[in-house]
Amino acid sequence: MPYDFDAPVDRAGTWSLRWDRHAGEDVIPLWVADTDFRAPPAVLQAMRERLEHGVLGYTMPPGELREAIAARMERLHRWKIHPDWIVFLPGVVPGLHLAARHLMATRDHALLPRPLYHHFKRALDLAQRAYTEVPLVVSDGRWVFDERGLAASLRPESRLLFLCNPQNPGGTIFTRGELERLAEFAVRHDLRICSDEIHSEILLDRGRSHVPIASLAPEVSRRSVTLNSPNKAFNFPGAGCAWAIVEDEALRKAFTADHHATIHDPSVFGYAGSLAAYRDAGDWLDAQLEYLRGNRDRVERFVRDTPGLSLQHVEATYLAWIDCAGLPCADPQALFLKHGVALSPGEQFGGPGFVRLNFGTQRARLVRALERMASAVSSTRSR
Repeated sequence: MPYDFDAPVDRAGTWSLRWDRHAGEDVIPLWVADTDFRAPPAVLQAMRERLEHGVLGYTMPPGELREAIAARMERLHRWKIHPDWIVFLPGVVPGLHLAARHLMATRDHALLPRPLYHHFKRALDLAQRAYTEVPLVVSDGRWVFDERGLAASLRPESRLLFLCNPQNPGGTIFTRGELERLAEFAVRHDLRICSDEIHSEILLDRGRSHVPIASLAPEVSRRSVTLNSPNKAFNFPGAGCAWAIVEDEALRKAFTADHHATIHDPSVFGYAGSLAAYRDAGDWLDAQLEYLRGNRDRVERFVRDTPGLSLQHVEATYLAWIDCAGLPCADPQALFLKHGVALSPGEQFGGPGFVRLNFGTQRARLVRALERMASAVSSTRSR
């Protein structure tokens, strides 16, 4: 079935965080990480059927969704999990906060990479837990762990290692070997692992596969909390549903200690949409990935041809982590906004001098945004 990702979608006035912030302005917003594509028809139909039933009462996690998640993990990753290991959440971000609060004691210490999606750090800050940011390094055009730096950042009180795989904002799909070394480090130093794998189905490089770190070995799984959701890949975060996969019963009990005191369960629409996405939207996802590859390639060509900008190859996600260090500009995010493109500032992710661009949009809009960015860069040379 053909899907038209070029079809324009007007999101003005829909309470969109990304679009309504610049309502009434001549600004193309490419910052917050949702796409401008309608969710798959199967997902919308499932939600429509729930709405038409008319009773939207308290809802329990459907057993068939547990089974679908377990079957998907085994089919995609050869990772055999038990449905009872799944803890449902309204989103991955609440899972980061639960991990910071309940997988560490008050005086414990965490390790987290930098640059990194900002809610990891925010979760630790709000939980008042100590942490050390471990800078990622560029190796062969990929953002990867500095393993010596990771070891040097370890403290006697270190108890938790955070991971984002695929990496946001860098776009890296960590290899099995890279993850095996990271897991061996965690086992050797008795660290728990919290891994955000929400972008695991947005793999843009053909032939590359996602490896859940918990799938490597039983001793790794027993110390891991794996966060995931179809919200990103199938674009319905506003009706969100997410989950944690936690094998160890004691770890699962700790993670959920005050579950309903701090966060709520997913909505009935999140459950229905997730089940429909996994059952009936595989062809839509394949088509979207092909479209995103075209957008990714266009962004990479633009950066390659624009003096002052650089970008490592985006293996996964629909996010480009653009280095603006070559521009004579102290605030590249402000520069591009002045020329009508809203991007995420690098400081938010621990990368001053960078911007993050969301290319999950219609291609015509992306082309206009890149033209405006080219004009912004040109303006810095004429000063």
